Amino acid sequence: MYDVTGAGDTALAVFALCLAAGATRSQAAQLANVTAGIVVGKRGTACVTVEEILERIVEPGKDLLAPAHAGAA
Repeated sequence: MYDVTGAGDTALAVFALCLAAGATRSQAAQLANVTAGIVVGKRGTACVTVEEILERIVEPGKDLLAPAHAGAA
């Protein structure tokens, strides 16, 4: 079951925060999408923790927020 309550608010807040912190629009959109995806997996209005975000974006040897062309040969 997915509950979309607050997903849009979360996405917009994270997007704005990322831009204010100096991220590109692409990076901001990617992180906003990740956080909204976490929120819809929770019931009702929910918060996202740093740990939950890191679990989604940090994989050994892979940076999901790096530009798509990074490391390409």
